[in-house]
Amino acid sequence: MQTFIENMPKAELHVHLEGTLEPELSFELAQRNQIDLPYKTPDELIAAYNFYDLPSFLTIYYAAMDVLRTEADFYQLTWNYLSKARSQNTLYAEVFFDPQAHTSRGVEFGVVITGIHNAQVDAKEKLGIESQLIMCFLRDMSAESAIAHLKMVKPYRDWIIGVGLDSDEKNNPPVKFADVFKQAREMGLKLTMHCDVNQQNTLVHIGQCLDDIMVDRIDHGVNSLEDEALCETIKKRGLGLTVCPVSNRFVVQSLTSAEIRTMLQKGMLATINSDDPAYFRAYLNENLLELQQEGQFTSEEITTLVGNAFRVAWLPEAQKNHYLTLLNEYVTTNTDQPAN
Repeated sequence: MQTFIENMPKAELHVHLEGTLEPELSFELAQRNQIDLPYKTPDELIAAYNFYDLPSFLTIYYAAMDVLRTEADFYQLTWNYLSKARSQNTLYAEVFFDPQAHTSRGVEFGVVITGIHNAQVDAKEKLGIESQLIMCFLRDMSAESAIAHLKMVKPYRDWIIGVGLDSDEKNNPPVKFADVFKQAREMGLKLTMHCDVNQQNTLVHIGQCLDDIMVDRIDHGVNSLEDEALCETIKKRGLGLTVCPVSNRFVVQSLTSAEIRTMLQKGMLATINSDDPAYFRAYLNENLLELQQEGQFTSEEITTLVGNAFRVAWLPEAQKNHYLTLLNEYVTTNTDQPAN
C-alpha cells in the first residue's frame, strides 16, 4: 500500500506556500537577509512548533514569515515546494498565498507574486508539475484590506485562478467578506473559503459559504457532516472538500479518518491535502499514508480520494480527464482494478 500510494499520480488543492517554509530554508533566508532568528538550529526551531489549536499555530506561522523579503525568497520558497511535490508524484497543485501577511511587513505585492509566478513557470518547464495560484485574504484583517489587495492583483489577473479566505475564524464569518468575494467573482475568479475543523459557529459559517458567498469549493469542511442539509447542498452542487488529515490531528487528536470515510459513503467529493506541511511535518504522501493506516482505507478508497482532487480541480475538463486517465492507467496496472 505504501508503494501504491507513493507512486500514484496526484493533485493537491490545499497547501499554503508560507506553510511550506522548511526550517532549513528559514535559516538560509535569515542569513541572506541578515535577520537574527531566536533559534540556533533548524531542530531547535522545529522544537518550538508548540501549537495545539488554530490561534497558537497562527502565532508561530506569521512570525516565521519575516525571513521572506525579496522576489528571490518567494521564488525559492515556491520552487522548493513544487520540487518536493513533484518528487511525491504530484502532477498538479493549486497553491494558496497570503499577500496581506507580507504587505503588512512592507514587502510589495508585486515582489511576492512575481517571485511565486516565476518559480511556477520554471517548475512546469523543468519538473513537469503544473500549478495555479489562489490568493487568500486573512479573515482577521478588515474587509477593506481584502478589497485593496483584490485591486492589487488586477495587473496580475492572469496569474491567479481564484481567491480564498483563511486565518482565525473566531468572530470573522464569511459574510464579513461578501463584497470582496462578489467582486472577485465578477473578475472571473473561483471562490473558496476555509471552514476549519471544530471552530466557533462552524455550521453557520459553512452555511454562509454555501448560501451567501456561493463558493466553488470548501477548504476543510469536516463539520458539514453534523448537518444533513449542508451535506446534501455540498453534494448536489458537486463541491470539493479539501480535507487535511495531519493538520486536523493537532486540533481533534485524530486524522478524521472516520469522517472522511463517511464523506465517501455519502458521495461527497473529499480530497486529501497537506495544508502547512513544513509545520505539520507531513507532505501529501505522508497525509495519505497516515490516513490509510489509521482508517485502514482500501486501495479503491484511496484511489477515489486521489481522483476527487483531479475532479474538483479548477481545470478545463479535457485536462482533468487527461490526469484521470493517467490515474486510471496507474491503478489498473498496479491493482488489476480500474479507477472510479
